[in-house]
Amino acid sequence: MNTDTIKLVYFSPTGTTKKVLEGIAQGIETQAVEHVDMTPPESRTCEIKEMRGELALVGAPVYGGRLPPDAVRRLRRLRSSDTLAVVVVVYGNREYEDALLELNDLVTEVGFRPIAGGAFIGEHAFDSELFPIATGRPDEQDLVKAAEFGKAIREKMQDIGTLDEIPPLEVPGNSPYKEWHKWPGVSPRTQEATCIRCAACIAACPTAAITMNETLITDTEACIVCCACVKVCPTGARVAEHPRIKKAQAWVSTNCRERKEPETYL
Repeated sequence: MNTDTIKLVYFSPTGTTKKVLEGIAQGIETQAVEHVDMTPPESRTCEIKEMRGELALVGAPVYGGRLPPDAVRRLRRLRSSDTLAVVVVVYGNREYEDALLELNDLVTEVGFRPIAGGAFIGEHAFDSELFPIATGRPDEQDLVKAAEFGKAIREKMQDIGTLDEIPPLEVPGNSPYKEWHKWPGVSPRTQEATCIRCAACIAACPTAAITMNETLITDTEACIVCCACVKVCPTGARVAEHPRIKKAQAWVSTNCRERKEPETYL
């Protein structure tokens, strides 16, 4: 079974999931690659065409061993008519726990046929100079492995005759999934003295949680603590200094230093 088009479908606030999917697509070597970016706030309501006959690489980050609820709600809007899919989660060098199984179940629910899955490492949302956590990942080694995974997917597809020949994809995880824990009232903040009001943080926020009046205002209930705003701020005015964030930074940086490698399932 062959396809001339790959669709990269992703929720990727800091760009790491998108980068991994692009690496996998390079290894598959198809004629056309299209992006379906489910990150911007407008993806919550915009029209999404049903997918037919393509190969979809569907990716999302891992937050606390689960998929972010905002990603789940957006990806659940997808519709497919027996389109082949590769499910990919990206985590910050701690654990991905139930997230890959959750994504596999989700895409199956909306009509995809998963044929492969992978868990890759990306720079943690809480990574900082003081608390390095998977800094710079996915790096060159990760992208080489992503491309190798893509080649293996291509070879598997060549051996598939009909959709009925595809067995259910088995990936790690537990059902029911681990409980999701929201962090109410937790968000990055703005240091007004160094803010140049460029609005880069507003553009980067996947939930439209940041608005600008005389000062920058963050809706802490809407914030998902992805820290995209922190990573794009050109002056370092956007900072993640809430005590819960600092505590998590210190713990993960101390206890998850050993480099983890991508895991793939075919």
